[in-house]
Amino acid sequence: MKTLRLHDTPADIALAARLLREGETVAFPTETVYGLGADARQEAAVRQIFAAKGRPADNPLIVHIAGVEMLPEIASEIPEIAVRLAEVFFPGPLTMVLPKRQDIPDVTSGGLGTVGIRMPSHPVARALLREAGCPVAAPSANRSGKPSPTTAAHVLDDMDGRIAAVLDGGSCEGGVESTVIRFMDAETIHILRPGLISAEMLRPYAARVIIDKAVYEQLPDGARAASPGMKYKHYAPQAKLLPVDAPDFAQFSEWVQAHAAAGDWCLLFDADPEVTGIPSLRYGDTGEEQAHLLFRRFRELDEAGAKTVYVRMPQRSGAALSVYNRLMRAAGFEVITL
Repeated sequence: MKTLRLHDTPADIALAARLLREGETVAFPTETVYGLGADARQEAAVRQIFAAKGRPADNPLIVHIAGVEMLPEIASEIPEIAVRLAEVFFPGPLTMVLPKRQDIPDVTSGGLGTVGIRMPSHPVARALLREAGCPVAAPSANRSGKPSPTTAAHVLDDMDGRIAAVLDGGSCEGGVESTVIRFMDAETIHILRPGLISAEMLRPYAARVIIDKAVYEQLPDGARAASPGMKYKHYAPQAKLLPVDAPDFAQFSEWVQAHAAAGDWCLLFDADPEVTGIPSLRYGDTGEEQAHLLFRRFRELDEAGAKTVYVRMPQRSGAALSVYNRLMRAAGFEVITL
């Protein structure tokens, strides 16, 4: 398959939309990461996503819509709390898991009776969805398990020759995937996957906000994932990733210097000093900065030939929780706690 590289022009957006309607797969930018899209209602098209990514069939997809008026086309029930949140956070990096309509294929929902729905805010994504006129199922546009792509070049690194087209809309601003939530009752939000819309941001709109334990620890064998990013090892560079949860930089540095070998690297906060004798990359100080840079740094570490990467772990609150979660999952939940 020849993968077309398209640009954010009206003609190329129209071509990408036509490809989607014809059952092809198209990668496109969102405010979080690049997604690999197919018409969510065409079972054969959605299966091409799984084939291109090498994605397990029980890992559900998120359906992207152009406007809130499309919600009833995907969801069989829309609770009042979902309407309230859509008014505040759509368009944006929030995915709501709702009961799905019967005409949404099981392959799209990973065999579940629910489906994740979101409305991206990236202008190219919104233009594409409006032009396509169909709901678009789209996980991140990378080979399964690898770091999510935040540029069209990252997509082509993984997907050239495996998908019909990539629509280049520049670098993604967010850098980690959307926050995924479901509703336990009329006033309880259950966070399945953290993102840039944090628990703190959601709390004013519900009586209770619960964070799933799978954010911090691995699901047991045989457990069913209610959301993408809950079950499998994800987001990982080729290097062995070893998060180090240290109270301060001095303890982090001392431990790393005692254990590092040739070819090892560090991933540090911008404000950190160097770890003597060990090369490093920086990924910001705030949760938002770290989210934006994390997956890009993973790919740069692979390009540098890093063997083991010692990562200074972020906080577990606000946007930084999403970074903490991605690091834990990329490391297979192996972490050094000092």
